[in-house]
Amino acid sequence: MKSGFVNLVGNPNVGKSTLMNLLTGERISTTTFKAQTTRHRILGIVNTDNEQIVFSDTPGVVQPSYKMQEAMLAFSESALEDADVLVYVTDVVENIEKNIDFIEKVNKLSVPIIVVINKIDLSNQSDLEKRVEQLHTLIPNAEILPVSAKAKFNTDALLSRIKELVPEAPPYFPQDQWTDKPARFFVSEIIREKILLYYDKEVPYSCEVVVEQFKEDDKLIRISTVINVERESQKGIIIGHSGVALKKVITEARKDLERFFQKKIFLEVFVKVDKNWRNDDKRLRNYGYINK
Repeated sequence: MKSGFVNLVGNPNVGKSTLMNLLTGERISTTTFKAQTTRHRILGIVNTDNEQIVFSDTPGVVQPSYKMQEAMLAFSESALEDADVLVYVTDVVENIEKNIDFIEKVNKLSVPIIVVINKIDLSNQSDLEKRVEQLHTLIPNAEILPVSAKAKFNTDALLSRIKELVPEAPPYFPQDQWTDKPARFFVSEIIREKILLYYDKEVPYSCEVVVEQFKEDDKLIRISTVINVERESQKGIIIGHSGVALKKVITEARKDLERFFQKKIFLEVFVKVDKNWRNDDKRLRNYGYINK
């Protein structure tokens, strides 16, 4: 039996979550075109008769400017500590040296490292060769694999190589478990995804979605949630004129939740002001960013 943790790390907006969803075959991580979509470390567990691969998606590596980002960076750094295989994801457009301190930590690891160059559909052969050469210099012990997660190009080769590198070990989780997160987590993530898609600038990053009620019967799931924002003005933007903006979030989130849970959803969403929650240790602990 082969079993191990395969942890995806890298800078924001390089496609880690899209890649994670492809590798697990499940919609586990929220994906949008905006940076810092992933805030938590999320496990996706793939079970077969011969192996259990525990994939781990992590927040993009940033230089923290407030306490929530410090917690997000801690999630990314924790993925360096327990990896059996590390997948460092970059792409063809980012400045790969912008978080060189994190790369230096990657270079200290003794586990197999795969550097994935994503979005190669946006590049050409000459530029790609230069990027491969640059990465060989930056992370000399890594294997380098160009892919396009969006086009599903070379992702099968990546999965095959991961399976080869995962060590012999007993499984860490039950065979029927596919993630470490509860249902409420995915409710909040799906609603937060809609906020990221439909609102501009700082507003989506000031929001935290909390599920206050989740009641399920044979035919229906009743869900009540709160979107916490940091300022009164943000509350007005989220709700919108005559509540139109919030109604759009509720409608689109409910559709996704019904697909996710395969059941009818009754969804309530309220908006409250929780001032400066991103810099408040107690709030961050309550919202799951800091261990209690």
